[in-house]
Amino acid sequence: MQCPKCRGNMRTYERNGVHIDQCDSCRGIFLDYGELETLTRFENQYHAAPPPPPPPPMHHGAPGWGAPHHGGHYGHHRRSWVGMLFSS
Repeated sequence: MQCPKCRGNMRTYERNGVHIDQCDSCRGIFLDYGELETLTRFENQYHAAPPPPPPPPMHHGAPGWGAPHHGGHYGHHRRSWVGMLFSS
């Protein structure tokens, strides 16, 4: 199959039952009918996942492994499911 944009060779990948065509030359992504809706549904399910359970209570007032610390984590964002889809 040829890329409709640059006429390069297209490769088909399957991820979770969704067929994704990607051009080897321009790296364009092309989806068949209904696949964008499927990816959007997966994205919504990914973001609707329940939060992780709270850490167990600490004993004797001493901070333990995994105890919260001050300073925060800047730049750590939850990645999108669609972003992870194309990360390999």
